[in-house]
Amino acid sequence: MLYSGDQQVILTVITIAYFFFLIGVSVWIGLKQIKTYEDYNVASRSVTLFPLILTYVGTAIGGSILLGLITNGYSLGMGQQWFNAGIILASVLMAVFFIKRIRVLGEKNNYVTIGDFTAHRFGSAARIPTTIAVLTAYCAITGMQFVSIGLILNLIANVPMTAAIIISAVMLTIKTVFGGLKAVVWQDAFHGTLQTIAVFGLFVLVLVAAGDFSQVQANAEAQGLGKLMDPMGIGFAEVAVYALTVGAYQLVRQDLWQRAWAGKDLKTVIKGYWIALALMTATMVMVIWIGVWARFGIGLESEDPTLVYYELIAELLPFEVVIILIVALMATVISCADSFFMCGASSIVNDVIKPRLAKDTSQKALLRWSRIAVVITAVIALVLALAVPVLVELWVTGTAMLVSGLLFPAIVALYFTRVSGRAALTSMWVGLVVSIGWTLLGGPFGIHPVFLGLPLSIVTYLVIHAIDRRRLVEFAGLPPEETRLVLDSERSDGAGDEASGTGGTDAGARGDGRAAGTSAAASMEPGRRPQ
Repeated sequence: MLYSGDQQVILTVITIAYFFFLIGVSVWIGLKQIKTYEDYNVASRSVTLFPLILTYVGTAIGGSILLGLITNGYSLGMGQQWFNAGIILASVLMAVFFIKRIRVLGEKNNYVTIGDFTAHRFGSAARIPTTIAVLTAYCAITGMQFVSIGLILNLIANVPMTAAIIISAVMLTIKTVFGGLKAVVWQDAFHGTLQTIAVFGLFVLVLVAAGDFSQVQANAEAQGLGKLMDPMGIGFAEVAVYALTVGAYQLVRQDLWQRAWAGKDLKTVIKGYWIALALMTATMVMVIWIGVWARFGIGLESEDPTLVYYELIAELLPFEVVIILIVALMATVISCADSFFMCGASSIVNDVIKPRLAKDTSQKALLRWSRIAVVITAVIALVLALAVPVLVELWVTGTAMLVSGLLFPAIVALYFTRVSGRAALTSMWVGLVVSIGWTLLGGPFGIHPVFLGLPLSIVTYLVIHAIDRRRLVEFAGLPPEETRLVLDSERSDGAGDEASGTGGTDAGARGDGRAAGTSAAASMEPGRRPQ
């Protein structure tokens, strides 16, 4: 047992009090500052630089980073830094090539989700596979945060793991339901600060306590594990899996796209992302380093490597400081969990529910549906958390499905001047179905789902794009608001249209990508690339 009975009582009381404090803040923000659908889902599109930086950091560094990577560093060594390399490279690509286009298009067309974007460029039918891909990934990642908090409750209060996961899901759901993205952003500003200070402080402490590098290397060699000190001590296949899942996932992270749309202006979004990227890079490198140094520098012997973080702080710090580090860990997990909640929930309400509501639906009704969507997301995430309670495995599986189904169509939508709605729709379904199917089959022959889903998605799009080369359009669908106008009109005279065979104005839904693209693109110069 890591903590005595009295210590467990103290940690339990502090944990409960902290959760209720966060719930109270969320309720206050929900009552005082959230009046509209955009307040709830994109924080009124007015987030300033400091909270934007810290919400980027708070969302990027979650339970899987702090707990999963410390564990991997302890068990597998410095080669796990290649996990970081995949994320960092993709994040730099995001900053250089994607973030500006995402912001400009989102601001111009009032996008709330990636589904808005794909439906606009490829036709309304693209919302369905986009929503499935986003929900699959983000419910898995949200479930992963339930597991992280459940582990904390299990350790500090001896709550059985299943019950702990359920309790964490209920508490996080209540907090997120009230506050929406606006509460998430401002709480992330606090959580991001706390977790960054905690990780930097723990890293310095471990370096000082472990001694110089030569001694740490000698300790590893003495145990016959010198290869774990080698940054190249990792197989190519494992690096490729990381690069094409958690790395490539950075390019289609809906939480990042939504923060690009939530920032008050383009300069704030780009500057905030670069600063956050620097902090994120330093933090992830330190986390794996802490795990390796804990084993060979501190000499920590752990029967269960998933507990290394808790055992390490208990070994090095007095209990009063351990309390702070436990709170920092909760801050780390919560800052990710509520962000991922909002991603899944906004896809449900924006891409499934809202298009089916009348244009004059009140803001109060839209807010109610947004909160219901949070609960739906929580239920799906909880099922995944109970079914697959392994942190990094759950993350990699979810991101593989998102990358396979959405990455290449999203790149096409951002960079191709003219597109084929039919090609994109088919590409999404192929990538998504193959990756999910291969996962359900258990990954036969040791082939990871992303190695099949992503290439097939790319090939599918390129082949059909070539076939449709004489029928390509700038936009095969309509912007979000125009889509709702069309749906309202169809509700009024849909019966007559269906009888005459003329119903439906969205070319993407028909698959040929012609008529709707002409009207939707009317506001742009012919042949001009989206930017």
